[in-house]
Amino acid sequence: PLPSRALATMAEEAEAEAAALAEAEYEEEAEQEVDAELEAMKNKVREMEDEAEKLRQIQEQVEEQMGDGEEGEAAAETDTRSVYVGNVDYSATPEELQELFAGCGTVNRVTILCDKFKNPKGYAYVEFAEVEAVDAAVALSETEFKGRQIKVVAKRTNVPGLNRGRGRGRGRGRGPPFFRGGKGSYKGYRPMYRPRYRRGYRPY
Repeated sequence: PLPSRALATMAEEAEAEAAALAEAEYEEEAEQEVDAELEAMKNKVREMEDEAEKLRQIQEQVEEQMGDGEEGEAAAETDTRSVYVGNVDYSATPEELQELFAGCGTVNRVTILCDKFKNPKGYAYVEFAEVEAVDAAVALSETEFKGRQIKVVAKRTNVPGLNRGRGRGRGRGRGPPFFRGGKGSYKGYRPMYRPRYRRGYRPY
């Protein structure tokens, strides 16, 4: 028969091995539970994102339908007081364009259109407070501005629904620099294409 000390040692080793095995099983189960929780959280986030996207699309459709009637006349009226300015130097700022056209009449706002990377496209829109200012602004066509001869024409009125069906890509960036005349302050960037509009005007 084995000495009692040897038996005790064997018993201790067996207990330690059993404890180690139990601990390993516990850790494995815990890891599986954590993985399951993480996967459940990811699925929940995806569901919330999908739901938010559906709500956004529904809201855009509703606001488009409401906006066409409410804003159509206001947008057309705004266009009669606005001009398109082409061949604009890429370094030009809204304030500089406002100063250029200040002699034509009161400038309500200047919009320099940019691509999705916020780089100027080389053209802009200028909105005046008076319709009479448009003719004076058009007379500045072929004027040299920052080393370029600009092209100025009256802005045409956009027909509601004409460009529908072309999609609303989500990677359009944050759009052009925007200036609202009268206060001489730079307002930062305004989206070129906005899915929603406030009543009374439509951004270019």
